[in-house]
Amino acid sequence: MTLLRRIERYLRRSGLAPTRLGREVAGDPRFVLDLRRGRTPRPGTEARISAWLDAAERELGMPRWRG
Repeated sequence: MTLLRRIERYLRRSGLAPTRLGREVAGDPRFVLDLRRGRTPRPGTEARISAWLDAAERELGMPRWRG
Protein backbone atom coordinates (compact mmCIF):
# COMPACT_ATOMS: atom_id res chain seq x y z
CA MET A 1 0.00 0.00 0.00
CA THR A 2 1.41 3.38 -0.91
CA LEU A 3 1.79 6.13 1.65
CA LEU A 4 -0.98 8.14 -0.01
CA ARG A 5 -3.42 5.21 0.04
CA ARG A 6 -2.63 4.63 3.68
CA ILE A 7 -3.17 8.32 4.49
CA GLU A 8 -6.46 8.37 2.57
CA ARG A 9 -7.63 5.28 4.46
CA TYR A 10 -6.75 6.91 7.77
CA LEU A 11 -8.48 10.16 6.84
CA ARG A 12 -11.69 8.30 5.97
CA ARG A 13 -11.70 6.35 9.22
CA SER A 14 -10.67 9.20 11.50
CA GLY A 15 -12.53 12.13 9.97
CA LEU A 16 -9.36 14.22 10.21
CA ALA A 17 -8.98 16.93 7.57
CA PRO A 18 -6.10 16.47 5.12
CA THR A 19 -4.71 19.91 5.94
CA ARG A 20 -4.68 19.15 9.66
CA LEU A 21 -2.86 15.85 9.17
CA GLY A 22 -0.30 17.56 6.96
CA ARG A 23 0.23 20.36 9.46
CA GLU A 24 0.55 18.02 12.45
CA VAL A 25 2.73 15.36 10.85
CA ALA A 26 4.77 17.12 8.16
CA GLY A 27 4.53 20.74 9.26
CA ASP A 28 2.92 21.48 5.89
CA PRO A 29 -0.85 21.89 5.59
CA ARG A 30 -0.62 21.23 1.83
CA PHE A 31 1.30 17.96 2.24
CA VAL A 32 -1.61 15.59 1.54
CA LEU A 33 -2.94 17.80 -1.25
CA ASP A 34 0.51 17.80 -2.85
CA LEU A 35 0.77 14.00 -2.52
CA ARG A 36 -2.53 13.75 -4.35
CA ARG A 37 -0.97 15.81 -7.16
CA GLY A 38 2.07 13.54 -7.42
CA ARG A 39 4.53 14.89 -4.84
CA THR A 40 7.07 12.30 -3.70
CA PRO A 41 8.12 12.71 -0.07
CA ARG A 42 11.72 12.32 1.02
CA PRO A 43 12.55 8.94 2.62
CA GLY A 44 12.88 10.48 6.10
CA THR A 45 9.55 12.24 5.78
CA GLU A 46 7.87 9.06 4.60
CA ALA A 47 9.33 7.10 7.52
CA ARG A 48 8.20 9.73 10.03
CA ILE A 49 4.67 9.78 8.63
CA SER A 50 4.49 5.98 8.54
CA ALA A 51 5.51 5.84 12.21
CA TRP A 52 2.86 8.44 13.05
CA LEU A 53 0.25 6.45 11.13
CA ASP A 54 1.24 3.26 12.99
CA ALA A 55 0.44 4.91 16.32
CA ALA A 56 -2.68 6.70 15.06
CA GLU A 57 -4.10 3.53 13.50
CA ARG A 58 -3.56 1.63 16.77
CA GLU A 59 -5.51 4.34 18.62
CA LEU A 60 -8.43 3.92 16.19
CA GLY A 61 -8.26 0.15 16.42
CA MET A 62 -7.61 -0.15 12.69
CA PRO A 63 -6.19 -3.42 11.37
CA ARG A 64 -2.40 -3.40 11.20
CA TRP A 65 -1.00 -2.32 7.86
CA ARG A 66 1.45 -4.75 6.34
CA GLY A 67 3.94 -3.07 4.05
